Amino acid sequence: MKPRVAFFDFSSCEGCQLQIANLEEEILDLIEIVDVVSFREVMTEHSDEYDIAIVEGSIMRPMDEQRLRKIRSKCKLLVALGACATIGGVNKIRNQWPVEKVIKEVYDDEDIRDNEFFNVQPTKALNEVVPVDYYIHGCPINRDEFKHVITSLALGKKPEIPSYPVCVECKKNENVCLFELGQFCLGPITRAGCGAICPTNGSPCDGCRGILSKPDVECVMELLQRYDLTYEEMKSRCTIYNTGVFNPKDGMTLVRRGKK
Repeated sequence: MKPRVAFFDFSSCEGCQLQIANLEEEILDLIEIVDVVSFREVMTEHSDEYDIAIVEGSIMRPMDEQRLRKIRSKCKLLVALGACATIGGVNKIRNQWPVEKVIKEVYDDEDIRDNEFFNVQPTKALNEVVPVDYYIHGCPINRDEFKHVITSLALGKKPEIPSYPVCVECKKNENVCLFELGQFCLGPITRAGCGAICPTNGSPCDGCRGILSKPDVECVMELLQRYDLTYEEMKSRCTIYNTGVFNPKDGMTLVRRGKK
C-alpha cells in the first residue's frame, strides 16, 4: 500500500506548496509512489487518515499549537516544509518585540486578544511545539529536493540533506565571492541544498535554509577579519530568517571577541 500523504498549512504565504503544485506533470511521478489524500491548495478531497503529514507555516497562536498536536498524533511521520515551518522564518521577526506591542501596532486594539483568531503568541517553528521527523528547507523550497525527500520516505529510506555551507555550492558554480564585491553574504554559515541560487544570480544569501548546526567558527572569524566586518553585522543580517538564532549558548558567539 502506498503511504498516504496530507498537506497542512499555518502562518505562511503558501509559496512552498505552490512550488509543489508547479511540479506540473512531474507530480504524476510522485503519485505513483504516494497517495495524496489532502492538499487544500490543489484538490477538494480531504481525509483525516494519513501516514505522512507535510506542514508549511509557523505557529503563532495557541489554537495553532492545538491543531498541530492533533496532526502530529495522527501521522507516522511529520515533515516541516519551508523556512516558516523549519526555523520560524520571516514570521519570527516580530519576536523581537512584546506581543502586546505588536498587536497594538498592527490593530491598535489590545482587547482584540479576546478573539481566539487574534490571540497571538511568540512565533514558533514546528519543532518548538511537536517532534519533527524531517525538514525540507528554503524560502521557497527547492522542488528537486522535495521530490528527493518524498521519494526517499516512500521507499523507507532516510533522505540526505546537505550539512555543509552554501559556499561549497557557490564554488562549484564558479561564482565570484560576493564578499569580494563588497556585499555581505550568509553563505558561510547557511545550510546548502539550494544550489547557491541567490549568489549565483548576484544576490547575497539571507540564510533561508537555516544556520548550520556546527558552522566552522574559525573560518567565519577569519572571513570577518579579512573583510573588516563584525559579528554584530552578521547577527543583524540573520534577522530576516533566523531571528533569535544567536544566543549565549550558540557556538557562533565565539566570533564576538571585540575585534573585527
